[in-house]
Amino acid sequence: MALTPTSYIVLGLLERAGEATPYDLKQLVAGSVGNFWSVPHSQLYAEPERLADAGYLSERREPGGRRRRLYSLTQRGRDALATWRAEPTRDLPELRDPGLLKLFFGADQQALAAVRREAHRAKLAEYEARRQLDAGERPRGPWHTLDAGIAHEREWVRFWTALADERPPAEESR
Repeated sequence: MALTPTSYIVLGLLERAGEATPYDLKQLVAGSVGNFWSVPHSQLYAEPERLADAGYLSERREPGGRRRRLYSLTQRGRDALATWRAEPTRDLPELRDPGLLKLFFGADQQALAAVRREAHRAKLAEYEARRQLDAGERPRGPWHTLDAGIAHEREWVRFWTALADERPPAEESR
């Protein structure tokens, strides 16, 4: 069975959580890797079962109530996660920015830029507030990714500000 990025997200989150339901995984993604990696909710419900069938996760049912499925890592899952982490990647990110897509196809530059700048300012403020919570403890990976997100948002604020402040070419030729 081929493991996908979603597989590794599930394995990594379960390593941190110990045990979780697919709903728990959805919540964990929203507060962490979901800020830089898009994962459809449907995959977070299907992937744990697929990984359990392949021996990467164990599954147990709650004894009563809704009898939710709780998943945790097996040794095979821990080994797969360790191997994946040990392999550096040269893959570059895929940029899927609706603002850039609209800009490319001729949207009003200043109107679009003003809205995009504010959206990135809000995300930057959210990240900077989260950064204040760093107590310096390990693991450092989540904090390093947060630093990357802060740098990313600062650059987007700079980019959209420059476009928002620029006069449209039609006005410059008058």
